[in-house]
Amino acid sequence: MSFPTPIDVWFDFSSPYAYLASTWIEPLAARHGRRVRWHAMLLGATLAAAELRPPVAYPLKGDYMRRDFERSARFEGVPYRPPPRFPIATQNAARIFWWLQAQDDSRAAGWARRALAAYFAEGVQLDEMPALLALAGRCGLDPAQAQAACADPQWKAHLKQVNDQAIAAGIFGAPWIVVDGEPFWGNDRRAHIERWLASPF
Repeated sequence: MSFPTPIDVWFDFSSPYAYLASTWIEPLAARHGRRVRWHAMLLGATLAAAELRPPVAYPLKGDYMRRDFERSARFEGVPYRPPPRFPIATQNAARIFWWLQAQDDSRAAGWARRALAAYFAEGVQLDEMPALLALAGRCGLDPAQAQAACADPQWKAHLKQVNDQAIAAGIFGAPWIVVDGEPFWGNDRRAHIERWLASPF
């Protein structure tokens, strides 16, 4: 018996659009009998490989995008609070994700959703180790084990491998959602994804 291909979601914990997508992608997938396979990456690595800069690095585009973050969240009824610092380094949050993913897919997915919401709706600075570990504790993780995962060469190397895979796949933004080999970039591709799942071209 064959099962439908999972929907792959590549994301960075510092992507507001990945946060928004994290609130709807799993219910959408479930409606079509699919599951979601999450991939935490470092968007900065993929942008550098593509010789791109983060959009917010450009003053005019950055001002617009900050406005769009808030508007998009408001339109979707999703809590949003502009982070005190943005963007931030997210390698430690990503290493915790992959540590959890090696144990249980659902725990890793839960961490992805919770950490994105913590940063974009609650002001938790994921790049500050005390704040990150406090969040881990609130998520039912052992903070000491989470801290060890952040420093573990195994998870450092694994995240590097994931970044290399993202670069090889041509990923240059987040969320990057792949359905049956078809890539969709951005939270605003929701309607396209829904249509593709309903009637693949």
